[in-house]
Amino acid sequence: MNRLVEIRSQESLCRERAARDFERRVFWLAQAQEWEQRALDEIAYHFRECNVAQAELVRS
Repeated sequence: MNRLVEIRSQESLCRERAARDFERRVFWLAQAQEWEQRALDEIAYHFRECNVAQAELVRS
């Protein structure tokens, strides 16, 4: 889950930059959106791994 914290941190940084850099606001918001999607992908991956592990325990 440390990776998720790092990803969310990058997302937050991009949103902060968007708030300060009006000329490149759209760019920074797009970057934040990409980091947000990475976070969602990381969460989905984690739950898939947990479900696989749980299924293997049930089969054993």
